[in-house]
Parts: sequence; C-alpha cells; structure tokens
Amino acid sequence: MVRILLLIFTFLLTQISTAQQEEDNAILFSEALTLHLPKYEKRAKDAYFYRDYEKAQKLFDSLTRYQLAGSYMDDFKFKNLRGKKISLHNFKKPVYLITYASWCVTSQGEVPALNELADKYQDKIDFVILFWDSKIDTRKASKDYSKNIHITYVDELDNKDPHVVRNLKHSLGLPTTFLLDKDKKILNIRRGVTHKYGKSFEESLDANYNSIYDGIANHLLGDRNFEPRPEPVALNN
Repeated sequence: MVRILLLIFTFLLTQISTAQQEEDNAILFSEALTLHLPKYEKRAKDAYFYRDYEKAQKLFDSLTRYQLAGSYMDDFKFKNLRGKKISLHNFKKPVYLITYASWCVTSQGEVPALNELADKYQDKIDFVILFWDSKIDTRKASKDYSKNIHITYVDELDNKDPHVVRNLKHSLGLPTTFLLDKDKKILNIRRGVTHKYGKSFEESLDANYNSIYDGIANHLLGDRNFEPRPEPVALNN
C-alpha cells in the first residue's frame, strides 16, 4: 500500500513539474511575432511580387504552424456592441476567433456555415468575431450573424492602445482565424475558404462548413475521426 502511494505521489509531482516547466517556457503571440514576422514578411513580399501565390501560402503555413502555433494569445481588449470593453481571456471555453471588417467580401456560404456551427457547439466553444470597424458599422454587420456568436470590435480612430491593432490586424492580415484552447494557447491559425466564382450556394455552404468544422473537430473538440460531409448542408431558419 505504501509503495502504491509513493508511486502516485511521484506521478503527481512529475505532472506538476511538467506543467510548471511548460508555463515557464510559455511565449506570448506578440513575442513570437516579434521573433519571426520580419523574416516572413520579407520572403512573402518577394513571393507576391513575383506572383508566386503557392509559395506565399506555404510561407504563411510554415510561419503559423511552426513559429506561432503553441504560443499564447495576449489578453487583448475589445469592445462589445454595448461599447463595453472586454478581455479575450474573459472567454473561458476554447475560442474560435475570426478577425474581420465589414468591408470584407465573404464567400456566400461562409456566414451561414459559421452560424450553423456556432448554434451547434456554443455550449463547448466561444465563437468570437473581431471587426476592425466603428461601432455603427459593426452593429450593421452583426445582423447577419447568430446570437450565439460574440461580436466585438476595435475602432482604430478611438483606440488608445495600438498593441492589439499591430498584432492582430497588421501582422497576418484579415480575415484570419485563430483556434485557441481554454488557456488561450494557439492551436491553429488559418485563412477562410476561397473558391472560384460560379459555385452554387449549396456548394459554397458545404465547402465553408467542412473547412470550419475541420478546425473545430480536430483542434477544439479533439475529434480525430472527423470526416467532411459530402452532401450540402441545410440552412437554419
């Protein structure tokens, strides 16, 4: 019995030590950007100059996957539609965060797909959209989104702290999606679905649903058995 208790005690000490070591080695998203963004920007600028879009995408994927994923999102401050300032760390569930602007043109199936998934998983995930807009424009844009999505905004005209703008808007562009665990560790960074014009609404909806659900299932829900749905998804009324 004493031996079993010693083994349990040793195991607990190891777990605590490992957790403490991870906490000591934690790096903030803004710090990771400072370290790795300049090199990425130079190489990406060259790729876009020569219209090598495939290389540009590979550079983005390499930056986000190997340099930024694993860092912890800073406790950025936004405003909600009531004008109240809120902190990103106030959200206690895993977070699906999209940075956006009202003037961004989404593919036709993106918002309906996001709404459907937010309605389905709002008890497990906090869906947050950050608009780089005024309160008035954000409120207008918010009418298209489910009530289960937290709509926030940063108005650059009255923003007293450019830290959030510099790191979340001007670093990776927009729209960009961040998948965060409940401790705000970045698990994945991705861009939205793009497809050629001429696709039907159902095809666009299906493509967006599967892309968003892939991120949710594999990173926020831990469902490694995710399989995209091949059939068009239905709109919620």
